[in-house]
Amino acid sequence: MRPGDVLEIIYQAKDGSFSQRHIRIIEIGESYLNAFCYNRRKVRIFSKGGILAHGRIQSA
Repeated sequence: MRPGDVLEIIYQAKDGSFSQRHIRIIEIGESYLNAFCYNRRKVRIFSKGGILAHGRIQSA
């Protein structure tokens, strides 16, 4: 994973809910990803621990 990559992720939120998202990575931190979420059409912060599965759709 690197900035600019587009991923499909399965994400578990803090409240325990699951979602499938398409995101474009903006920044990678030690414990988070800052990414544009195509589903929500907003920049979101995703905890790395909440990403249960991911697959690269497009490389930067």
